[in-house]
Parts: sequence; structure tokens; C-alpha cells
Amino acid sequence: MHLKGKAAVVSGAGRGIGRAVALLLAQEGASVIVNDPGVGRGGEKTEERPADEVVAEIIKAGGKAQANYDSVSDYLKAGLMINQCVEQFGKIDILVNVAGNLRERMIWNMSEDDFDSVVNVHLKGHWNMCHHAVKYMRQAGHGRIINFSSDAFKGSVGQCNYSASKAGIIGLTRSIAKETYKNGITANAICPSADTRMTLTDTVKENRRRKFEAGLMTKEQYDLTLVPRGPEFIAPMVAYLATDEADSVNGQVFHVERGRINSYYFGEDYRFLHKGDEGLFTVEELIQTVPGTLMSGIVPVVPPVKMADAIRAGEMKKAS
Repeated sequence: MHLKGKAAVVSGAGRGIGRAVALLLAQEGASVIVNDPGVGRGGEKTEERPADEVVAEIIKAGGKAQANYDSVSDYLKAGLMINQCVEQFGKIDILVNVAGNLRERMIWNMSEDDFDSVVNVHLKGHWNMCHHAVKYMRQAGHGRIINFSSDAFKGSVGQCNYSASKAGIIGLTRSIAKETYKNGITANAICPSADTRMTLTDTVKENRRRKFEAGLMTKEQYDLTLVPRGPEFIAPMVAYLATDEADSVNGQVFHVERGRINSYYFGEDYRFLHKGDEGLFTVEELIQTVPGTLMSGIVPVVPPVKMADAIRAGEMKKAS
């Protein structure tokens, strides 16, 4: 057991990836607070209590666990969740933030509530949990924080609220790593790819197909999305990052899926434009030089659209 004697909180642990993580941490010896408010995919209230089922499964296997039904988006309740771990298990060594929701709409159709709901659960929820947990971890001189971002940080059609939150989580994670490393705390982020109720929907499948047809995804990448990928393939990397042996891994972001793990490297300059002592570029100079310098070899986020084509498409839409 690599986590024997450790105490952990896993948010969103009633289903999917969170459930797989909670089960594996317990299997590795950790005592676990299993948090899940039992809401629907969009954050709507239900009468379900999936956290109870996960707790029962852990206890049946000989582990220690308690359920928690609060929302990570509530600052005070997030603090009580961390306190529950400390009171029941004597400390908190590991925090895994998985809880999330989705409200998918194009930006022009997205309501303020759609945006706020997703940001509050993902980004603010991560901050709430980390804020409270770090206070105990600093005193103990040890802690492991594993946050869940997404490859959507690169931008995702119909998910600008989600993408913005997940990009923010990367910045949050790297900031925590820089602020707390002297206290023996590490903070890393996971960008998972797994089949769960959050991800495997008709809309998601259609978006993947469109990306492939638009040339934004290779056939190899697209074919991989068709292979069944359960959440159990994500949990081992999370458990590894929670171990004492992973103390040198800090402030990193990992993509994790079935049979594949890759890291991302941020912050390195790629291509340059230099000017002499004057230093002031003119717009005309940028028009002439940017395409062949800064943009040389860079894969566009979306296929380039000529202004005339965009105008024509807009006119055709109005006519229909």
C-alpha cells in the first residue's frame, strides 16, 4: 500500500473519475472523504446519494471512508468538508478536486447563469477546496493537491465557460505550487480523457467528428476517441501524484487516458520578432512580417477564414 495512513478528500467522487480515484486511494491505504452532492450533469438537484454507495464499497473492502454531500462552490461548506477529514481522520494529506458540471451552449446563446454556474463549481470550487486544505497542509509540512483541468483549456466549441474554468485551474495549480513548495506541498493538474456521463454525450461525439472533418484532429487522434476508455485508467496517475515518491513533481499538467500519459510544457518562448534600438513596430511592418515569422510552423486553432467568405456566410444565413 503506497498511501497507508494518509487521509484524503476527493470531490465529485460519487461517479466516474472521482469514484475511480476514491476507490484506488482507499485500496492504496488512504482514508477517504467521498464528496458528491448527487446533482445532475448540469448541476441540477436530484435525490441521489452516490457518495453513500462508494463509501459502502470502500468499507466492504476493508477501507475507511465517510460521505459528504456538500457543493464545492460554497466557500463555507468547502471548509467544513476539509474539517470533516481532519476531525475524522486526524489530518488531510491529499486533496483531489474532480467535481464539475457542464452547461454547453455557443457563447451567443449562453446565459449569465450558465457561465457563472460552471465557473463557480470548477474554478471557484477548486480554489475553495485548495484554500481551506492548504492551511492544514502548511502546518503539517506536507500535502498533495491534484486538480482536474481538461484539454478544453485549449478552447472548446460550445464550452467557453468550461474552457475558461479549466484554463484557470491550470493557472491556479501552478500558482499554488510556487506559493507552497517550501511547505512540502505539491500541486499538479490532470487533463483526463475518459468515458463518463460528463464527457460521452451526443454533443461531444459530434464535436469530435467536426474537429476531425475540419482538420483539427488527426485520424489517429479521432480513432482513439472511439476506443472505450473507462475512468479507472485515470486513477493510477492521481494515486501516484499523491505518494511521497512524487515529491519532485510539482506545478505540472498531465494528459491522462487509457494507455497514454503525456506532459505539457508551458512558458517557453517559441518564435521572435526583433527590432533595433527604436523598438516600435508599425502596423504595416506587422502585416508584412508576422505571418512568416511568429506564425511560421504554427498549426492554426481553426482553419483560416477569408473576410469575404465570412461576410458571404453571414449573408446566406440571414437569407435562410
